[in-house]
Amino acid sequence: MREKLYRLIGTDLTQIHGIRPFLALRLISECGTDMNKWPTEKHFTSWLTLCPGSKISGGKVMSSHSRKSNNRVVAHLRLAATTVGRSDTALGAFYRRLSYRVGKAKAVTATARKIAILFYNAMKYGTKYQDPGSEYYEMRYKERVIKNLKRQAERMGMFLQAKEECVS
Repeated sequence: MREKLYRLIGTDLTQIHGIRPFLALRLISECGTDMNKWPTEKHFTSWLTLCPGSKISGGKVMSSHSRKSNNRVVAHLRLAATTVGRSDTALGAFYRRLSYRVGKAKAVTATARKIAILFYNAMKYGTKYQDPGSEYYEMRYKERVIKNLKRQAERMGMFLQAKEECVS
């Protein structure tokens, strides 16, 4: 099945974690092979209803929940996101970090959105997905956190110093 998909599309969608041949066929049958209908990945995720809504009235945000959808592809992408959450990949680490911080429902939507963006880029630009692994993701996340903490400390007039280790 993977070989036939590769011949049809020109890229291997099953390299993206969470997308198996059945889901790839489902995505292609629903979206088609021509991704020019959507100018950007943001338009694509909006069509899939995987982006946050923006109900604003009088300058006040009333709701930012994603819209409800009967789209079968979205249901499959959400299922793929929960499956990826149990894997030892960068997407799995992303899912676990978000589910701890904001809850499982929002983490499923955010991970499904990431998978949809990877699908869009593979279909439109032919980009190949290479998973850096969960260790790489965690390392980059820690670097971002430390960088932000340093920036906040400097804003407050403090400077962070590396802790010296004592060897006895």
